Amino acid sequence: MRWKSLLTICCLSWCISTQAQPRELQISVGDWPPYLSTDQRHNGVMAHIISDLFTEEGYKVNFRFLPWPRAYSDAAAGKFDATGVWMHKRERETDFLFSAPLLDEQFVFFHLKSVPFDWQQFDDLTGMTLGGGLEYSYGPGFDAFLARGKVRMERVSSDQQNFEKLLKERIVLYPQEVNVGYAALRSQFTPAERARITHHPKPLLVNQSYLMLPKRLADSEALMQRFNQRLQAFRDSGRYDRYFHDLQAGKYMLTEEEATQASAE
Repeated sequence: MRWKSLLTICCLSWCISTQAQPRELQISVGDWPPYLSTDQRHNGVMAHIISDLFTEEGYKVNFRFLPWPRAYSDAAAGKFDATGVWMHKRERETDFLFSAPLLDEQFVFFHLKSVPFDWQQFDDLTGMTLGGGLEYSYGPGFDAFLARGKVRMERVSSDQQNFEKLLKERIVLYPQEVNVGYAALRSQFTPAERARITHHPKPLLVNQSYLMLPKRLADSEALMQRFNQRLQAFRDSGRYDRYFHDLQAGKYMLTEEEATQASAE
């Protein structure tokens, strides 16, 4: 009888310890500072939000940083529980369920403070030289305006190159997502250089981005519903907004010591 009692106790202990271990979700992401980046605290503000949302639902989260195409394809194949963050496209509905909107991206025109600038419609930009990213879309409206040839866009491969051209007055405007632009300025330019640059408050494009969950996995629907409910609770309580206040305050930037330690790992 003793060995049966001992076996029962061991089985109960194993069940309790198993239940106490939260399920670990695997999420594929690409590098997109300051939203998603190993060079930011908490892997960036969006990773922080996603992780906290799922933690409140009893999960652990592990982020895997991959090239964007692989982050997408591996998640679509069911190798990850989710992937983030992505704009909605109809063709992506074949492979994924979309969460409630997770991020509002605002693309604005950066310019020098010494160069007065205002605009209300795209035609107000006629004759200007703009910077841009290689093979980058700024939304169907602005892409169509560019195709009309009323402005010149010089495309290069990085934010740093575009802001350097702006500082040298080789371009007049640089369209970029507002938080992405300022993250590049903070990490790659001196305080004196940053002080010369501002942005126009009117957005040229507002995008919403989402967490995508693969249809191939049976529990994606239930997981998405839990995620959406918790996201709405964060929004209703004001907690969601506090992440972005911290972002604007520079609280996601690593100190030199933290950056050195991270690069050594």
